[in-house]
Amino acid sequence: MSAPILNLQNISYTLGGRPLLDGADISVSAGERLCLVGRNGSGKSTLLRIAAGELEQDNGERFLQPGLKVHYLPQEPDLSAWETVFDYVTADLDETTHYRARAMLSELGMEGTESCASLSGGEARRSALARALAVEPDLLLLDEPTNHLDLPCIAWLEKELLASGAGMIIISHDRRFLETLCRAVIWLEQGRTQRLDASFVHFEAWRDEQIELAERAAHKLDRQIAREEDWMRYGVTARRKRNVRRVAELANLRAERRDIASRQRGTLKMEASEAENTSKIVVAADGIGWAYPERSLINGLTLKITKGDRLGICGANGAGKTTLLRLLTGDLEPQKGDIRRSPSIRMVTLDQQRSALDGNQSVADFLTDGHGELVEVGTEKRHVIGYMKDFLFRPEQARTPVSHLSGGERGRLALASALARPSNLLVLDEPTNDLDLETLDLLQDMLGDYTGTVLLVSHDRDFLDRLATSTLVAEGDGSWIEYAGGYSDMLAQRRGRTPAERQQKEANPFSPENGQKPSSRPMNRSSTKLSYKEQRELDQLPELLEKLEKDAALCRNALADPELYNRDPARFEKITAALSKTEEKLSQAEERWVELESKREELEN
Repeated sequence: MSAPILNLQNISYTLGGRPLLDGADISVSAGERLCLVGRNGSGKSTLLRIAAGELEQDNGERFLQPGLKVHYLPQEPDLSAWETVFDYVTADLDETTHYRARAMLSELGMEGTESCASLSGGEARRSALARALAVEPDLLLLDEPTNHLDLPCIAWLEKELLASGAGMIIISHDRRFLETLCRAVIWLEQGRTQRLDASFVHFEAWRDEQIELAERAAHKLDRQIAREEDWMRYGVTARRKRNVRRVAELANLRAERRDIASRQRGTLKMEASEAENTSKIVVAADGIGWAYPERSLINGLTLKITKGDRLGICGANGAGKTTLLRLLTGDLEPQKGDIRRSPSIRMVTLDQQRSALDGNQSVADFLTDGHGELVEVGTEKRHVIGYMKDFLFRPEQARTPVSHLSGGERGRLALASALARPSNLLVLDEPTNDLDLETLDLLQDMLGDYTGTVLLVSHDRDFLDRLATSTLVAEGDGSWIEYAGGYSDMLAQRRGRTPAERQQKEANPFSPENGQKPSSRPMNRSSTKLSYKEQRELDQLPELLEKLEKDAALCRNALADPELYNRDPARFEKITAALSKTEEKLSQAEERWVELESKREELEN
């Protein structure tokens, strides 16, 4: 490995009387791309600011290669000192290199004449990225660079960073972004760092292995302490000098165990309170439209959302995603077309700005609505401190003002409040913003177990892939097209087609270019029930679904054996393949059941 251009050794930093960093190390070589990961509040941004020279560490050494050009992109860039975006982007450039700033701004869809005082979050982020890339630094320190960016902009940023020869340290919650860019991982946990010299793809399995090793070490130490305590009670009969030594050793063991306990990872518990929904059709939109005088956001959209659907909605910033959510949920009425909603909908909304959060309230008052010490979770009442612990808040944070929380803590607090309310429809507008990877995993698991319906606006491609049963995409000029599956499935289906071709395919699925022919038999539009073949298939599907679910459960139970791979790799591969095939069949059967059941309801109504 070449000599490091940045080296942090044994870095310590105390914040508010609490050690935030305790012996953290980072080393970056020229052209090396690292990602820095850890829980919200673990000190990632603080460590990056120390690397950038913006903060002075309490202890430890920071070495930066002389003459190195470093650029730091903070999580919330401050543009208030500049009048226009161009002034801000060119602040670190001489006039001969202003062309680079103009090129970057053009790529990011900005003119440079925009006033810094009136920028949206996405525009401020794009301006900061233009400045960071235009200076062509030797070392880039990026704190959540994809926040507030739409999918096309994230794809552009990936391409630019891959082409750059700069060394990088990246903090991000976007798995796909990290998998694409980073070839080494620094894990920050309880103030200390560990390094994995491998792609981020391997990080989570490695992290779980490290956690298991730490738990074994703690268990071994517990047994040693128990033996010493037993000796203290029953075995103090030997020479005084040896007794004093063993008492001191026991004290040291207890101190070591307290240190481990203080670093023990809390467990986030996340569960949504569910309300019953008796309708299979949750929302049905027929030819809806919404437009401003200068442009159309939604034009002739027909959409059906059934119980249990997880609809992902994505598109460029300004495409109308939030407007569409408001139309579907009844906050806004369409200018044309019709929307029918189930009368039994109980909806909970988590908006992108977390507008429900009141910065002047304490954490406890926000969760209890200022009514004592109990929070209503569904039909139960729980003590607010216990409920806070489920979302990794410390008891002493109960009286902390919401305005003093980090971005990730505010995101967890908003989730805690939303999930406490009974619902059968969750409306989530960019729920992954500022959440750490472990919280994202648990949120995904919770949504996977949620039996209600989910409407999800997100720019997180991995989150969409893991969760969405279908993806609705803004294709431009008010056109929206729904694709089966998540983000990657959507890309596979639309690859190689222009927007006009994709719209034509939706409008005429039996065109010759789609490889299908219309039926020679005319459709009997006066029919009020399914055909005999369709009805028989519908009747048999529940039994098939039950069988497939049992087969999948058997495979999962077999794979739950942690020793299976080491003991019998061939059997592990065989069961994994069987599970994948079974889950594919299960997904197809579920989609077919929804299709036939929806058709039956339409015909009967």
